[in-house]
Amino acid sequence: MPDPQRVPAVYEVIDSRFEGIDGDRHWTRLFDDGRWLEGPAYHRAHRILLFSDIPNDRILRYDERTGRTDVFLSPAGFANGRTVDSEGRFVWCEHGGRRVVRLEHDGALSVIADAFDGEPLNSPNDVVVHPDGAIWFTDPSYGISSDYEGHAAPQRQVHRGVYRVDPRTREITAQITDRRQPNGLCFADAGRTLFVTDSDAGELWRYGVGDDGSITSAERIAETEAGCDGIRLDNAGRIWLAAHDGVRCHAADGTLLGRIPLPETVSNLEFGGPQRNLMYVTATTSLYVLRTKVSA
Repeated sequence: MPDPQRVPAVYEVIDSRFEGIDGDRHWTRLFDDGRWLEGPAYHRAHRILLFSDIPNDRILRYDERTGRTDVFLSPAGFANGRTVDSEGRFVWCEHGGRRVVRLEHDGALSVIADAFDGEPLNSPNDVVVHPDGAIWFTDPSYGISSDYEGHAAPQRQVHRGVYRVDPRTREITAQITDRRQPNGLCFADAGRTLFVTDSDAGELWRYGVGDDGSITSAERIAETEAGCDGIRLDNAGRIWLAAHDGVRCHAADGTLLGRIPLPETVSNLEFGGPQRNLMYVTATTSLYVLRTKVSA
């Protein structure tokens, strides 16, 4: 009988640069009791992965050493995307609280951002930390469009933007204001390049970032009808993108190199493990992992 916790891993080569990028012959399903899973972030010191089950309003914790998945926090403000900062603290977005928070070492939650220009944010979705310590996050409207992933509410911001929180002054600035639904984001080139997905438009954008945090250039580098959500970079500068039909791999110029399909809609991904070569993927109801030949 087929093992229901194993899914064949098929490495579809679209560009010759994807040849040799493979790994295990199967995905392992680690958890399958979610409603819409999102926001995986790996903590190297503790070897744990936190991820969100947004409609069920809980944060889950997968322990790499024991293989257990437990509830980490519930209720959790309909938390979505998260990251780990240079001091080992989780930073995450809340749809319900319409804010970005940081989990301090003593267990307290500090509010990083919850308003701009005197009005509540929409529903912060994903977050990254720049090498200079600034916190950048996307603010689409998914968490206020209904009660499924948050609380239905009017949009109070003029834009669905990408914001920067200054590490010294805590000033919040709107850096990108012309995307339809900005979603996943990640830095490259020591913070000089920012990649952002626009989920509604099915687009991947590349932005130049100046020393002062300003946006210096903008270029749409890829479009897909398969949707686009969370993104991560590997240590060769390739972009791994969560799509409706699986995980897609793009070159830094946006060229689609290959695809690894999955039987569920993929929302996000993260590299973990001691060698950072375990690809964790959140996809609708399940958390998957795949040992690969690439690392982050």
